[in-house]
Amino acid sequence: MIRRLIEKQIFNSLKPAKVIGLFGARRTGKTVLMKIIKRKIIDKKVLMVQGDNLDVADILSSKRLSILKRFISGYDYLFIDEAQKITDIGQNLKLLVDSFPDLSIFITGSSALNLKNQIGEPLTGRSKYFFLYPIAQKEFNEDFLTYKENLETRLIYGVYPQIVTTENENEKIDILNSIKNGYLLKDILELDNQKDATFILKLLRLIAFQIGNDVSFSEMASNLQVNSKTVQRYLDILEKAYIIFSLYGFSRNLRKEYSKTPRYFFWDNGIRNSLISNYNNIALRDDVGKLWENYCISERLKFAAYNELNPQYYFWRTYDQQEIDLIEENAGKLNAYEFKWNPSKKTTIPPAFKSAYTGADFHVVNPDNLVDYL
Repeated sequence: MIRRLIEKQIFNSLKPAKVIGLFGARRTGKTVLMKIIKRKIIDKKVLMVQGDNLDVADILSSKRLSILKRFISGYDYLFIDEAQKITDIGQNLKLLVDSFPDLSIFITGSSALNLKNQIGEPLTGRSKYFFLYPIAQKEFNEDFLTYKENLETRLIYGVYPQIVTTENENEKIDILNSIKNGYLLKDILELDNQKDATFILKLLRLIAFQIGNDVSFSEMASNLQVNSKTVQRYLDILEKAYIIFSLYGFSRNLRKEYSKTPRYFFWDNGIRNSLISNYNNIALRDDVGKLWENYCISERLKFAAYNELNPQYYFWRTYDQQEIDLIEENAGKLNAYEFKWNPSKKTTIPPAFKSAYTGADFHVVNPDNLVDYL
């Protein structure tokens, strides 16, 4: 059993008259984590229900206090898994909190209906949100040798819980295809009431081939035979579905700094590789640099989220092709990171960046020092 980093934070946040929300893509382990937290509550009564149960959904969307009171009578905690399935869940949670101040509520939600936005406004000041991603490097709690032995597998197959606990490579591929074509694609289609799965997969494949590169919305639109606004709208949906995330260019001092369009990365390497159907070993690949960059950046963002840090992240590039993979800005302090798979490859800070940002620290991250970086 891999202990998730936010387990203790969630447990300590459960208070009466408060809603704790746990969000993230399907199959990242939200339900398992909810069950673990439930088992640790030994002196109180917990009612755990599924939002996709029609009877549960009918009761929790009723807005009838007499029904709600009978439903939660005798319980100190209400745990709702897949809460986005319940109609008007935000307003109904507010009704529960207002009417039953001794009740503590914990909900999970996939990306299906952007549940965070639904419950945010009605519960301002009485809610707290956490995000669960595919397993973070620090969650493995392993020694350096074990980390090195498993690293290449993680770059290829990713770190979804089912992938990590499966030894057979063919089974890993089957699981990734199931996640890609089933759970994730279903959430995307539900999010925008769309039916064109082929278009979404084509868009994701284009992104998969452009990790670490500036994205041209017009070029992608031309390839997909749609307009640029349609491409941008679907990219926003894919971010809300916790499949990809974007970085924009960092620009403060130099006229030649590039900041027009973003770069996109995947929260999980395995999903990225499943989209291009490439599970070749690292030694046989020409995209190992992209895999390493994607892994390092996604791990840094997980690290910040799980430690409740709030830095801003960017890439940096100039029009004359000087660039840095990741810029982290936190309380006015800049850290610049360059990611190199080959530890022996010499890398120096770009002269233009060094000159413009004299107080910034520059780091080169390779497989030998990733643990320190995280």
